[in-house]
Amino acid sequence: MNIARTIASVLLLTLVTWVGGARRAAADEGLEQPLSPEMRAIEVTDRRGDRLDAGLSFVDHEGRSVRLADFFDGQRPVAFTLNYYRCRVVCSVQLNGLADALAEVDWDAGEDFRVVTLSIDPHETSVDAAKKRSNIVEMVGKGEDIDWTFLTGNELEIRALASEIGIGYAYDAEQDQYAHPGVVVFLTPDGRVSRYVYGLTYDPLDIKLGLYEAGDGKIGGPVEQIFLSCFSYDPTIGRYGPFAMGIMRLGGSLTAIILGTFIIFLWRRERRRSSVETRDETSDSTGSPTAPRGAEAV
Repeated sequence: MNIARTIASVLLLTLVTWVGGARRAAADEGLEQPLSPEMRAIEVTDRRGDRLDAGLSFVDHEGRSVRLADFFDGQRPVAFTLNYYRCRVVCSVQLNGLADALAEVDWDAGEDFRVVTLSIDPHETSVDAAKKRSNIVEMVGKGEDIDWTFLTGNELEIRALASEIGIGYAYDAEQDQYAHPGVVVFLTPDGRVSRYVYGLTYDPLDIKLGLYEAGDGKIGGPVEQIFLSCFSYDPTIGRYGPFAMGIMRLGGSLTAIILGTFIIFLWRRERRRSSVETRDETSDSTGSPTAPRGAEAV
């Protein structure tokens, strides 16, 4: 599986690089042409801050009818992906990559956040969803009860939700496959788009910070606040990167703490020394015998 994931990542990177290079070359020569509808369809449109239609209806992996509103409780953020379950390459690599990252995140899907995956193939059923879910949650290694819901739905509802979160996709009839971007969308507890993290594999820190921000600080604690002060979200690449000013502030704070600790240590030592000298002087003035300073007690 690691080999397949690596091959898929290399192929995707090569394709993106080639398309980007071709477009830049065409632009330099004044020959850039508009993208085809198929290529334009797989772009990601930034919808951060937009609220989703909570009334959209789907079917979960257990065959139950659910509404989008069922996944937003006002407390837990949601990590959301668009995939399809019979895809054996890109979708599998992406879902496996997300599972690997979640396995290393020290929060629990269910208690701290939720995960939702929706199939973009309207012909897939809850049976397909259940089979895919079983394989993926096993990789997370946190039990079958992990709160990761796999959904199916009709084409109208699927496209409506995809449009609301800004993810375009296209069906290739010749290959009988869907083209779509690899991205995790982080949603706030009240159903608004918060962040996008791109890729087929994911750094657990990116997932954690995405959930933390989407949760508006309601999950996690001081450690996540420190990380968030040192890393900033770059919307152009959909990743979190080092934040120079945050790192400088953290370094300054640590330096102040170290200096403050050292000063307190010196102050307390000086107080102890002064206290000993005061007791010695008091004993001398009252005529009590005292041992010479530096002499060892017998």
